[in-house]
Amino acid sequence: MTPANHPGRRLARLAGGLAAAVVLAGVAACGAGPGPAPPSPPPAPAPAPTAGSACTQKPTTEVRTSDELVEALAGAHPGSVIAMAPGTYPGTFVASAQGTPDKPIALCGSREAILDGGAIDGDYTFHLDGAAYWQLSGFTVRGGQKGVMADRAQGNLIEGLLVEGIGDEAIHLRQNSTDNVVRDNTVRRTGLRNGKYGEGIYIGSAESNWCDQTNCEPDRSDRNMIEGNTISETTAESVDIKEGTTGGTLRGNTFSGIGMTDADSWVDVKGNGWQITGNVGTDSPEDGFQVHEILDGWGLDNTFENNSATVNAGGYAINVTKNKERNRVGCDNRSVDAGQGLSPEDCG
Repeated sequence: MTPANHPGRRLARLAGGLAAAVVLAGVAACGAGPGPAPPSPPPAPAPAPTAGSACTQKPTTEVRTSDELVEALAGAHPGSVIAMAPGTYPGTFVASAQGTPDKPIALCGSREAILDGGAIDGDYTFHLDGAAYWQLSGFTVRGGQKGVMADRAQGNLIEGLLVEGIGDEAIHLRQNSTDNVVRDNTVRRTGLRNGKYGEGIYIGSAESNWCDQTNCEPDRSDRNMIEGNTISETTAESVDIKEGTTGGTLRGNTFSGIGMTDADSWVDVKGNGWQITGNVGTDSPEDGFQVHEILDGWGLDNTFENNSATVNAGGYAINVTKNKERNRVGCDNRSVDAGQGLSPEDCG
């Protein structure tokens, strides 16, 4: 799924001192690799970035055109605050600088500041490429094959964006991207190029792509928090959590399955040790949430609590397809109009 290089791609390589790495996984098939050993329990999550704090500060740079934005991204350093004026910014953009926990780099704008990636078979509209401690806040990301891609990225905050009209997935964390927060975004109308790849939010990489993305090792995009997002009109899952990922949180999100043509659940969990709590979904094609074992040692130790699933279809609210004894479905989950009921396992 990695797009071909686009001749009009705007690259802004950001040099700085970020304290982590975001990793975005492409979807090119690789040869069958060895199954990973079950991972050890994850360390405690890193502190979440402070929501929106940098964008409340006085900008260090104000931009009004795509060229000015490219220049600002290239020159960013810890503590930079880049403010985008309302308007359309055509092109594709890259951030590679590294901030620090106490001096993040911020890219801020209103909904009327629109990054327009153009053709849905083109490139990534915004790419966090090895970036750390960035805050992306408030603006619109539209068009392009992928909306916001994060590769080898750490400690970043993607907050309050509108991501819409995307060729494949809207927001993707891959290539060992860790400790990132994806919060309070609105995601809609994905999969316009290929419905199979139209996820709203995608964490990690499929095992078939590990040789292309992470040197044939698991894509350990761990300890990421996906919180408070509103996701609709996706052709594939609202959230797809891949094998290889561990210790993440999926909390307080809202999903709609209307228009979902290439998936059968809002959320597909194949990783380990995820906390899936307080989410609300309506109108799924089959099940609300699913857990799968793609490889031995994965699809384990996930916990579902206080989710509300108005499925309006014939499946389960929460379908743990394997390793039922290693995944917990709490009795406080709510199932409405799911033909098979809450779950194939007893709640507890």
